[in-house]
Amino acid sequence: MELLERKIDKFLNEWKQNPERKPLIVKGARQIGKTESIRAFGRANYESVLEMNFVLQKKFRNLFNDGYEVDQIIKNITVLEPSWKIIPNKTLLFFDELQKCPDCATSLKSFCQDRRFDVICSGSLMGIYYEEIESNAVGYKEDYDMFSMDFEEFLWAKGYSKEQVNDLYAHMLSLKPLSQLEMDTFMGIFRDYMTIGGMPEVVKKYIDNGHFGGTLKLQRQLLKDYEEDITKYAKETDKAKIMAVYSHIPTFLAKENKKYQITKIARGARNREYIGAVDWLKEAGVINVCYCLSNAELPLKGNYDADCYKIYYHDTGLLIASLDEEAQDDLRTNKNFGTYKGAIYENVVGEMLRKSGYEQLYYYKHDSPALEMDFFVRDAHSLIPVEVKAKDGATASLNNLIKWSSYPDVKYGIKFGYKNIGWNGSFYTFPYFLAFLLKRFLKERQT
Repeated sequence: MELLERKIDKFLNEWKQNPERKPLIVKGARQIGKTESIRAFGRANYESVLEMNFVLQKKFRNLFNDGYEVDQIIKNITVLEPSWKIIPNKTLLFFDELQKCPDCATSLKSFCQDRRFDVICSGSLMGIYYEEIESNAVGYKEDYDMFSMDFEEFLWAKGYSKEQVNDLYAHMLSLKPLSQLEMDTFMGIFRDYMTIGGMPEVVKKYIDNGHFGGTLKLQRQLLKDYEEDITKYAKETDKAKIMAVYSHIPTFLAKENKKYQITKIARGARNREYIGAVDWLKEAGVINVCYCLSNAELPLKGNYDADCYKIYYHDTGLLIASLDEEAQDDLRTNKNFGTYKGAIYENVVGEMLRKSGYEQLYYYKHDSPALEMDFFVRDAHSLIPVEVKAKDGATASLNNLIKWSSYPDVKYGIKFGYKNIGWNGSFYTFPYFLAFLLKRFLKERQT
């Protein structure tokens, strides 16, 4: 079976070429393609690849019972698997589901100092256990955050080359509008991407079959798998709260302000009682949390209200799958969504920002005078409001943030919609499907 090309492939090859490489930990939600990518990399680059899964093969959790010296660990591996070939400098040790064996993380210091064996660790719920893993391996490992496929990877899966993607970026950087053919074509592909999402198994089925048949079934199974993870891995006292937060996400995205309100889940509930539930889902990679800025000013970090936030699905295809069975068809034909259309476009732009390297998402809401902005990012010198328009409506908040003297850190803005590339002297307009290039654009644009 031909594997889908992923951005981690390039990263892994660069990691291998680095003579100072440390053991690598690949984090991310379940079933986003971590294991397959690491396996393919191992087959292509090592004479021997030893894969040990701490969930499926519990015996390997005992590898570290006799200490953390490399020679002892290698000896224990050969005791458990005498037929495995372990060749110094030609062997990759792949420890999967690291979260089930924190002792393995402690051994990374020894592997890092020994340097005879390359080590890659992975796991689907590592964020939840990461404080313990981090303390066991601080300074002796490198981290890589992986996500479901972004829109660029989806374009590769559809057959588009990196040169064609670079051409899109060249249009963006030079502010040269796309042709109508390009706009219509890429917007159609983008609607498919929102519908399918970026989960590799779903994308592969869609690409191989050339239609959407069977994809909804796969997506809904993934949603059930996440629920199963909550049941299996969350603390008994937290399970009900986590499940309540998770199951209400589509409901609150339907609200006009998209804000997550705990009081709507349980009468008399207080937000701080559910912070742990939100954190659990965030660390599991299931959701993206977007915090409300206290003030629309720099710096972003430390300038937000931790009790006021919106919650988005980490994969917009799974959001669509959580709705009506007909929602896939509705999105592709651009009908029957009403006010929910705004939630979908917000979700996908937030997802694209997160996948492109923005570690945290922010929004802003001010009641008097009324101002609301979907997202905020920054460049080297200014705070940048980012508006996502499901319809080609007014942009009063965006214009006011730019022109009012009470927001001196805001110099210009960004507007995503079904709009071509442009600049009106106050804000840039871009079609939704170019959101994955925004971080690069802000870094390289002519000031």
